[in-house]
Amino acid sequence: ELMNAIQNQVLINIDSEFDLQHIQQAANGVRKRANVLIRINPDIDPQVHPYVSTGIKNSKFGIQNNKLDWFLDSIKSSALLNLVGIHCHLGSTIEQTQIFYDATVLMLKFVEIIRSQGFELQYLNIGGGLGIDYHKQGKILPTPLELINSIREILENQHISLIIEPGRSIVGNTSILVNRIIGVKTNGNKNFVVIDGSMAELIRPSLYDAYHHIDLIEPCKGQLQTFDIVGPVCESADFLAKDRLLASPLEGMGLAVWDTGAYCQVMSSNYNLKMRPPEYWIDGNQLIQIRKKERIEDYLNLFNI
Repeated sequence: ELMNAIQNQVLINIDSEFDLQHIQQAANGVRKRANVLIRINPDIDPQVHPYVSTGIKNSKFGIQNNKLDWFLDSIKSSALLNLVGIHCHLGSTIEQTQIFYDATVLMLKFVEIIRSQGFELQYLNIGGGLGIDYHKQGKILPTPLELINSIREILENQHISLIIEPGRSIVGNTSILVNRIIGVKTNGNKNFVVIDGSMAELIRPSLYDAYHHIDLIEPCKGQLQTFDIVGPVCESADFLAKDRLLASPLEGMGLAVWDTGAYCQVMSSNYNLKMRPPEYWIDGNQLIQIRKKERIEDYLNLFNI
């Protein structure tokens, strides 16, 4: 991967001492200089779920900042590494531009330190993504443009190109996971809607306790009840929602899970031999298949049997 990235002039973040060594080895292997950024740990709390909080002191992301001089000296002495910028990774689902502002102020101090040692930095990458309105309550969240505008003034006259990573806020609300209801049941204490979708297709609720809005696809006159929405996978964690008020649906009805355009399909698995579903693109009145449904034969072909 590193060799391919270097061949294609991809910017690579140095995250540790061994990262630096591996990048040097890859650059030597392709006989080409690698364009690198140093990932700084800003120790800023993005005020999000702990699993997507990546810019605090105890995070695995970033170098040990007090060893910055070691990294700079190592890059200076290497003919294979070209330091072009610095990077930080704050976290995901961030809802306040002030967090990006605080990170930018801190990172500009590192830019000044590194430039004072003779490096001509071109890029400042303030990594970390904006949240979206998963709860469908009309919550006003910052846009990528508002993120840029919040730090535009302090970047003036810095002679550096800004990179941001707002992927979720661009594509998160572009997709829906469409499910079929297998049946409705109760254990005497809880009611369950069992669907053909599961944690294998959408792990965010069980992994992050993430909320996704859920609707029945068609009108339903059933009695309003509180349900957990669960899949057929053999895990207690196999749920897509808990304690949702729905009209009691009928077997075979459709159920939509909203806002599955980010960190959903890419985190899916074949757990319990669940084959990934097909994907469709809606273009006006056209429904275009853009990814085929997996078959059990596709999975078995991965093995030498």
